[in-house]
Amino acid sequence: MHTLKLTQIGNSVGVILPKEALSRLRLEKGQTVFLTETPEGLVLTPYDPALEEQVQAGRAFMKEFRDTFHQLAK
Repeated sequence: MHTLKLTQIGNSVGVILPKEALSRLRLEKGQTVFLTETPEGLVLTPYDPALEEQVQAGRAFMKEFRDTFHQLAK
């Protein structure tokens, strides 16, 4: 666990992440992160939750029509 301090950045307030956290999240300066509220609390992730929902919907669609896609691939 890391204790992070809020820092004034221009007209905004930000959090500076330690190198270890950036490494574990596989992030570099300038990349986008997403703050998502979950039942367990807030989660900071490099993955877009909206995109994840779209991927899940696509997987469900492909699973439902698996035989059709198989026939089309021939």
